[in-house]
Amino acid sequence: MVWILLALLLAAGEVMSLSFFLAPFAIGALLGAGAELIGLGTALSLIVFIVSSGLTFGLVRPIARRHMRTPPGIRTGTAALIGRTAVVTEQVNGDAGSVKLEGEIWTARPYEEGAVLEAGRRVHVVEIRGATALVSDI
Repeated sequence: MVWILLALLLAAGEVMSLSFFLAPFAIGALLGAGAELIGLGTALSLIVFIVSSGLTFGLVRPIARRHMRTPPGIRTGTAALIGRTAVVTEQVNGDAGSVKLEGEIWTARPYEEGAVLEAGRRVHVVEIRGATALVSDI
C-alpha cells in the first residue's frame, strides 16, 4: 500500500507541475509495488524502484524536454500563436482591448502592466492566457 500511495502522490505532483520530473518516479513506485506483490521483499522492491525510476527518467525526460522546446513552426493550437504579429483593432489597456491575430479577433491585454496600445498599431504576441492574447510593442 505504501508503494501505491507513493505512486499516487508522485502522479498527482506531476499533474500539478507538468514538468515530466515526477512521472518516472511514479512509474518506479508502481513497479516497486509490483515487486512487493510478487514477494521480492522490501529491499529488492526498493532496488526495483530506484533502477526503474532511473531508467525511466533517463529515457522519458530528454524526450519531454525536446518536445517542450519545439520550434514555433511545428507548434499547434494557441502555442503556435506565440511570437506572431497582430494588429490592434480596439485600444488595448489593462481593462479591455482586442487584436486581429491570424484573421481572428482576440481579446487582448498588454503584457507590460500599465501599457496602452492604440488601434492600428502592430504588436507582438508574447503569451496566450485562455482566450486572451498578451501583447507588447514590436
